[in-house]
Amino acid sequence: MSPLNRKGTLYMVAVSIGHPDDVTVRAIRILGEVDIIASEDPTMTQELLMHHGIQATVTSYGPGNLREKAAVLLHRLQRGSDVAFVSDCGSPLVADPGYILVAAAHAHDIRVVPVPGPSAIIAALTVAGFPCDSFYFLGHLPSAPTRIAQTLNDSLRRKGPTVAFCTETMVARILKTLDDISPQCFVAVAYDLTRPNEHIVRGTACKVRERLLPARRREVTLVLEGRDGTEWDIQGDCAQSFSSRRIKTR
Repeated sequence: MSPLNRKGTLYMVAVSIGHPDDVTVRAIRILGEVDIIASEDPTMTQELLMHHGIQATVTSYGPGNLREKAAVLLHRLQRGSDVAFVSDCGSPLVADPGYILVAAAHAHDIRVVPVPGPSAIIAALTVAGFPCDSFYFLGHLPSAPTRIAQTLNDSLRRKGPTVAFCTETMVARILKTLDDISPQCFVAVAYDLTRPNEHIVRGTACKVRERLLPARRREVTLVLEGRDGTEWDIQGDCAQSFSSRRIKTR
């Protein structure tokens, strides 16, 4: 294909979820090479680019007029421009806008390339201490009290943990509702993952509420144990397991 007829490539680039250095070498290279970066939050994207010494053209994508913005970017791609699509943090399209552009790119035979990287969902699961051979992602929890209760009840019936995002103003309400409907259920609450003020609390909803710090935070990820989650005597079971291994290896 001649340069005049070349279509651009749409790169779906994962960026850091907090710490600006938690981004792949490949992502940094692509962000510095593309013709334009479409961002959910250009201000946060510019901060990341400045941290890594990248100069780039950044345009807004979302939250409104998504179809019009997708049409503009699609036109650029058809004219040969390479476009990187990023969310404000983490992996694009996960609880964020963008699928309209991706679907349109596929429909017009434009190459779509994933550039994977950090994810708050996976990061929270790795520190929650629950079995996570499978899990369910809810996206953003609803704000209405009745919907919160129904959503939590549904999650407690699932096998495997449930991961969800929420605002810092909703955490206390969510934990109070969880304590009312299932006081023995364990939950992990992660604030500002990978940031200097990162805070991770795990326990029953009541215990977690007691340990929450009053400082204001921006990003909150919750992990709720599923019906296969079982608490056990960590010190006792670990000691017994270690003792058994010592006996077997003598």
